[in-house]
Amino acid sequence: MRFLQLSILSLSLSIISCTPSKKDKYSLANPELISYKVEQTMPHDSTAYTQGLLVHKGKIYESTGREGSWVGIVDPSTGKPDKKVILDDKFFGEGITILNNKIYQLTWQQKVGFVYDLETFEQLREFKYNNEGWGLTHDGKNLIMSDGSNSLSFLDTASLAPIKKLNVTYKGVAVSSLNELEYVDGFIWANIYLKDQIAKIDANTGEVQGFLDLSDLTYRTRLLNPDADVLNGIAWHESTKSLLVTGKLWPLIYVLKLTANPEN
Repeated sequence: MRFLQLSILSLSLSIISCTPSKKDKYSLANPELISYKVEQTMPHDSTAYTQGLLVHKGKIYESTGREGSWVGIVDPSTGKPDKKVILDDKFFGEGITILNNKIYQLTWQQKVGFVYDLETFEQLREFKYNNEGWGLTHDGKNLIMSDGSNSLSFLDTASLAPIKKLNVTYKGVAVSSLNELEYVDGFIWANIYLKDQIAKIDANTGEVQGFLDLSDLTYRTRLLNPDADVLNGIAWHESTKSLLVTGKLWPLIYVLKLTANPEN
């Protein structure tokens, strides 16, 4: 794909890796960690208050919040967006997903979502929901949205009404503050708001299988931009099996490869 073939901005950090130690017992305070390495980085607009990130047919799509919230396609060579939709200032944009040639977008406390034509970005409809809108993804059939709790809502794509809920737990304990989402092969990856962690959730049971601890990336990012806010933004690149992650006001997108943990 084009964005992975570009000459990528390189940190003078070489490859960052994280390999967890084997534990006899796990808890939320001491969770099971998923190993990864950073293969490369790409520039990201450090003014973008990222709420949603995804890759569709080789293109990076992003949505942002705050005043002037937008949905656009990101140029991977510069990190700058081609803003396709700019919301009225009364709306605080949240997560996006693409399904059936449509872009679905949430807003935060306004409890209204928008549907756009993928090619023209023309607004096709609005839809309502009763809770806050945070993250959004899909499983190929239904939309899946978060609202900051430990519960994920599955929405029918025709009526855009909730059809079921999935409570997310780890070792029997609720995992709350679920934010940006990405569905990959039967699992939902979810940012934990205000934490440097991404949870890997079984989409059938709601049980968290483990966590990515990205605190090292947050630390290094804030060395580059002290104004960088929290981790938020997960995109799966299917053909390369890579996970792209970024955050609000981050100057970089990190391209991760998940690696086997030799101790497990």
